[in-house]
Amino acid sequence: MNTAPPDPLVLVQGDEELLAARAITSAVDAARAADPGADVREYEAGALAAGEVAEMLSPSLFGGSRVLVIRSGQDARKDLTTALLAYAKAPDPEVSLIVTHLGGAKGKALADGLRSAGATVVPVAKLRGEGELTRFIRDEFRRNGGRCDETAASALLAAVGNDLREIAAACSQLLADTDGKITPEVVARYYRGRAEVSGYNVADAVMIGDLPGALEALRWALHTGVDPVPIADAIADGVRTVAKVAAAGRGNPYQMATTLGMPAWKIKRAQERTRGWTPEGLVDAMQAAADCNAAVKGGAEDRGYALEQALFAVAEARRSGGSR
Repeated sequence: MNTAPPDPLVLVQGDEELLAARAITSAVDAARAADPGADVREYEAGALAAGEVAEMLSPSLFGGSRVLVIRSGQDARKDLTTALLAYAKAPDPEVSLIVTHLGGAKGKALADGLRSAGATVVPVAKLRGEGELTRFIRDEFRRNGGRCDETAASALLAAVGNDLREIAAACSQLLADTDGKITPEVVARYYRGRAEVSGYNVADAVMIGDLPGALEALRWALHTGVDPVPIADAIADGVRTVAKVAAAGRGNPYQMATTLGMPAWKIKRAQERTRGWTPEGLVDAMQAAADCNAAVKGGAEDRGYALEQALFAVAEARRSGGSR
């Protein structure tokens, strides 16, 4: 059993709501593990007066641990900030003060002051880019006893989007419904028909020259009600990724990851797809993808036809090596 006392000062700093909520829960749980009867109270900084927080932080006549959660610390008025920072210089060991702060310039004095006072800082900034999000997915499965490789994590990200709460919910659902071994095939089975997955299936097929497979995937996706916009985006992304990796030349995907700003597995897959492409062909394919995006997002009368024409154009660009 962990009998370590909870942190007396905790600063949860960043703008990702799910991570902030988890950090608060973790800190409160630590306090309750030390004292199951701990008194927990939560306030919004913007609606809290200095006098109220002083009363909560003052020694209790009845003893016992207390947890004070102050949300949105960046909204604290000057008198509240002054009171909190004065308290932080000599915190009560029976109290856990947890303050959340979005970061940035607003209310910076409070965050900086708590940090200087020795608060435990929990960074909860929004995750940016595919690499950070796929790492979150893999960690989410790992800490709950599951396994998920980078390819499966990317497929899940494409299926559910970038909202961390939706991602976490999807991970939880997959863990509940499977043996915990998450593969691209498992993700495809559970999210078949989701726009992003179908779009990338179409793009993958056309980039390796499988025009019949790409057309079949496209027609199936449209038949099941997939919106054409994310399919057009996936085609454009597929062409751009191969062009970017081809321009970088051959190399170790792990060494190239930082330079290109994409995960190593994606670079490796794109390297495999560069076979059969010429620079001129990629230029023509990029133009076809751009024309397709303009038509699909510009309200073309038949967006399905525009997507089909794009696939024919990309396949022709690969086959002929381009017209330039």
